[in-house]
Amino acid sequence: MRARSNDPLDAHVPERTCILSRRTAPREELIRLALGPNGEVAPDVRARAPGRGAWIGVSRAELDQANAKGKLKPALQRALKTNELQVPADLGERTEQALRRAALDRLGMEARAGNLINGAERVETAARAGKAHMLVHAADAGEDGRKALDQAWRVGGGGPQGMIFPEGRTILSMALGRENVVHAALTDPAAASRVSHAIARWRAFTGPDRGLEGGEPALRTGSADEDLTKE
Repeated sequence: MRARSNDPLDAHVPERTCILSRRTAPREELIRLALGPNGEVAPDVRARAPGRGAWIGVSRAELDQANAKGKLKPALQRALKTNELQVPADLGERTEQALRRAALDRLGMEARAGNLINGAERVETAARAGKAHMLVHAADAGEDGRKALDQAWRVGGGGPQGMIFPEGRTILSMALGRENVVHAALTDPAAASRVSHAIARWRAFTGPDRGLEGGEPALRTGSADEDLTKE
């Protein structure tokens, strides 16, 4: 759990409590479950559905286990203040797919807003110049291509390596509305933060065994003036 801050500027950050672990965290780190009009509980990963909601901050494995052992339903009944609800057996799968869709949608929105570039040459130029704030490789990108762009990103002040996305170029291309996207870079820091957050939520839920390769989504933190070519 994130340490509580005494800074008055942090006082406005809304927090919620996970109904299973009882962990309290900023709501943006948790996942909302909502009660549909038919009485069925469904994931509301964008936290926009009307009515009362319940929050979870556990992995899919933990959610599936709680559901299978009958611990999830009573926790939801208490949080939603009703006994008239149904919990689908595949709630974990639905939640994972909703988080996946949210991450892909966020990438697509940033591409349409002009905050994302693709193509090895364009990405390398931006990365080397310190203009890439997040570097993404498709899951089926070639190792040589990844290493070359990772090196350019380090020169530009990036982390040790870009993020290997859990989907291949076909899905990545469809999400961005472009053809044959193997490598991409976020060129706006706020956009990179938004994409990183969406992917991090997806990863936190799927867990390290089923999530992204290459570690957490990394953002550029160094200076483009640093000479890292002497490593």
